[in-house]
Amino acid sequence: MSCVRFVIPLGKMVCCFVTLLLSGLLSGLQMGQGLWRVARNHHLQQEAYSETGYLSREQSRRVASSNISHASHRKQAQGGIDIYHLLKARKSKEQEGFINLEMLPPELSFTILSYLNATDLCLASCVWQDLANDELLWQGLCKSTWGHCSIYNKNPPLGFSFRKLYMQLDEGSLTFNANPEEGVSYFMSKGILDDSPKEIAKFIFCTRTLNWKKLRIYLDERRDVLDDLVTLHNFRNQFLPNALREFFRHIHAPEERGEYLETLITKFSHRFCACNPDLMRELGLSPDAVYVLCYSLILLSIDLTSPHVKNKMSKREFIRNTRRAAQNISEDFVGHLYDNIYLIGHVAA
Repeated sequence: MSCVRFVIPLGKMVCCFVTLLLSGLLSGLQMGQGLWRVARNHHLQQEAYSETGYLSREQSRRVASSNISHASHRKQAQGGIDIYHLLKARKSKEQEGFINLEMLPPELSFTILSYLNATDLCLASCVWQDLANDELLWQGLCKSTWGHCSIYNKNPPLGFSFRKLYMQLDEGSLTFNANPEEGVSYFMSKGILDDSPKEIAKFIFCTRTLNWKKLRIYLDERRDVLDDLVTLHNFRNQFLPNALREFFRHIHAPEERGEYLETLITKFSHRFCACNPDLMRELGLSPDAVYVLCYSLILLSIDLTSPHVKNKMSKREFIRNTRRAAQNISEDFVGHLYDNIYLIGHVAA
């Protein structure tokens, strides 16, 4: 009986302990679930607050930016109102768009149109007929392209216009580049050039639209024009190789050696000596000596610039060969000639 009495209280104690344990676990689960809900609600509130703050900040920034842009626009409008009214004052109520050049001062309009070539000026005449057809503009185009014409120094005939003259000069130049004789005849038939070698030489000297190959053929046939053309060059105080380059820039040398090349060098030598009499006396040079130097410079130019010549002429060799042909020339002067060709290049390129 004593054992039974001891077992019963022990069983009650175990049941109570299990009951307390289960109730503790249940309350712990409920408490954990409550804490999780509190934490979750707090996190959601923070996210909502941050999103609301971002939206409010972004909205504030956009409003501020819009206010700044509107303010700057108002400032620009207020600052540019004077320019707008100035431009608007020059426009008629019916016309909208680009300002007509006829409303500008004539001096400014002519300055703008003076930068156009003949083709663009003809196109401009479709819009600004009075301005683009002005004689001063076409006169400037004629004289800038063809520096000398006999008609410039004559009283203009009835119905003369520089625009018409430009068209005739352009037509004559194209004719010359096809057939030089026909081109010169065309200029004479229109009264543009006088039938004089000196006038033709001045026209050629002041014109850059003529084909140099056709011009070389024409000058070879018209030696009288060639003589007057040579006298138009001024070689005063120029170094001999530089003067020779300028000469061949206007009167192109033939591709092969021959009588025409010798004629050109001879005429150049006499003209160079005539332009530099003091230098010729100082160096003791004559037209024949200058002729020898010119030939030596041409041969040296070919030797130094030709890719087919492997062994280039040295400065010592050039001095020796040149002084052998012209003994009165100083060694320093001949050395300077070599340096010029070596540094600058061909004299007849």
